[in-house]
Amino acid sequence: MLPLFQTVHCDTDAKSASITSSALSSVRNAVAVPESELKRWRRTFDANAKVVVDGEKFLDRDNFVNAIAPTGDLTKIGRAQFAILFRVADTSKRGLVSWSDFTVFETLLKRPDADYWMAFEYFDVDNSGTITYEEFKNAFSAGVGPDSIPFDFNCDWIKLYLGKKNGAHVLGYNEFTQLMKGLQGERLRQSFKYLDADQDGFIQPEEFKRIILEIAGHKLSDAVIERLPTLCTLSPGGRISYSEVIAFHNVIREMDMVERILREATAKSKDGRIDQSEFINHSAANSRYSLFTPMEASIIFHFAGRGRSDQRLSILDFGQLLDPRWMAPHEEVDTPAVKVPFLQQLAHSAYNFVQGGFAGAAGATIVYPIDMGVMQNQRSTVVGQMLYKNSIDCAQKIFRNEGFLGFYRGLGPQLIGVAPEKAIKLTVNDLVRGRATDPETGRIKLHWELIAGGTAGGCQVVFTNPLEIVKIRLQIQGEAAKVEGAVPRGAVHIIRQLGILGLYRGASACLLRDIPFSAIYFPTYWHLKKDLFKEGYNGKQLSFMETLGSAAIAGMPAAYLTTPADVVKTRLQVEARKGQTHYKGLTDAFVKIYQEEGFKALFKGGPARVIRSSPQFGFTLLAYEYLHKYPWQAKPRNVETALTSRQDDLSKIRARNALKILLDVHGDIGRRAGSSPSGKA
Repeated sequence: MLPLFQTVHCDTDAKSASITSSALSSVRNAVAVPESELKRWRRTFDANAKVVVDGEKFLDRDNFVNAIAPTGDLTKIGRAQFAILFRVADTSKRGLVSWSDFTVFETLLKRPDADYWMAFEYFDVDNSGTITYEEFKNAFSAGVGPDSIPFDFNCDWIKLYLGKKNGAHVLGYNEFTQLMKGLQGERLRQSFKYLDADQDGFIQPEEFKRIILEIAGHKLSDAVIERLPTLCTLSPGGRISYSEVIAFHNVIREMDMVERILREATAKSKDGRIDQSEFINHSAANSRYSLFTPMEASIIFHFAGRGRSDQRLSILDFGQLLDPRWMAPHEEVDTPAVKVPFLQQLAHSAYNFVQGGFAGAAGATIVYPIDMGVMQNQRSTVVGQMLYKNSIDCAQKIFRNEGFLGFYRGLGPQLIGVAPEKAIKLTVNDLVRGRATDPETGRIKLHWELIAGGTAGGCQVVFTNPLEIVKIRLQIQGEAAKVEGAVPRGAVHIIRQLGILGLYRGASACLLRDIPFSAIYFPTYWHLKKDLFKEGYNGKQLSFMETLGSAAIAGMPAAYLTTPADVVKTRLQVEARKGQTHYKGLTDAFVKIYQEEGFKALFKGGPARVIRSSPQFGFTLLAYEYLHKYPWQAKPRNVETALTSRQDDLSKIRARNALKILLDVHGDIGRRAGSSPSGKA
């Protein structure tokens, strides 16, 4: 493949063939653009091309800016600055950009060095392929304005880059990129020296602000710009040293790396916050060489912490430093709190209960046929009572003796009770988690996760115990009726027989099961979503299968590890028949089951509980997650910057990035009328 640009050296003749024309020709002939990309460019071009000449569409200056400028906030990079790129696209210099010119321009934006190339085009006014001393000086001066801090073009630094040949200073493309990379550092040195009138190595806070506004004002939010003078508080004396100015500039120059380190470090932190030491340690651990000095870290935390650099900060605190578009969140504005009407709160709570009930009913219905309460009640020591060899044998006999509807015996009471049970369980867990969660980081400590889950499990027993005792008795009487010739009774008969106190028989075992179950389940579910499937990472939302998988997998350890309590609960809730062991209470049941049937009996039906609970809670939480996106739900705050924002298409992001080097010359370059190096607006 032909090289897109030929190498130009300082000793290249200024009158040599134009590098621009050869580059554009190479682009047209050698660069293959995917069809889908061409279609997207064509759609953008046709939507903005308002000028028609001889039946052909063209983009004028304003329409070109509409086509390439991002749609977001342009307060830091104005439309006039995007118009700088019009010079590059208008290769024929007729004030119009054709479809062919536009495709070449968009292809140039795909170059990894597009920002340097656009800057080279800006300074190479005569399109000679080289930049003379006068071209560089004139283009620079035209962009910065008369009130800017003066720059000495006769300094030794400039002379080191611009060589001489035949009495003329010339600069090739490769050498130009190196000059531009170091230009800000030289401007910073000259600006500090110019403002340090008494040469004591210090400047006033407002003078520091003036320097930063000229060099990098477009990279900082208004909140940081207003606080720039406070840098003087980092050291005694009330003034700012050259070291501090350099350190601040280094932070701005490496802002992308600052953001990566901050995001990674806060993500690994237990509480979602870090201090200066953790920032430096993470930086050192993830790079071969030290990236940031203690002074630079102190500056980062000074501005993020609003003057208190000793705080542990979250990624939201760093937002004003990372994003130039950052604005103070509405909650920080001194406005009276809006009181939520009582009826709205009531409707909100009722809606939560409806969601939990509907989700629970859906999950219970799907897995009800594999509820093996009858297996857990089977006494292996009683002669003639071994009705089922295993779960498969159990299912076969239920289907043979009772038909398909036998699998759903007892479902009615289950659905009646599952609504308040799941509602209170899910609501209490969300309530406790919400109270214990850091509103900025979205993190919750592990012990609070366990407390939230355990509390939810304990509260649900109010509904769970009566529900399950009726369900289990309905389940076991079907097969028993076939063996003993008895007539099955309904749920109402069982409730009347047990009475209110009888409905809570085995409640202690139910608590022993449900509290640890929920304490295991909910933390596992949330950590699977966050840590395994990366929910929320760069705005990721889990898919249907990822949400279902998280909920289902979390149910496996929770269900199996709590099987002994479930076995005991089942035995206590079922009325023992003749020849079966009677249990006095929780402890007595544990001891007798272990002595008579062995340790394995405590985990009887464990695999079936996993098979049942895993999909049940999978579908329940899946339904709850989708139903829970109600209008009142507050969206989590997040920090979006150039690294994470994807609001514009890639072409417009490239167009913005192509201005980076030019904006480093001066933040106001291109804003002023007549600031074009050619002298035309």
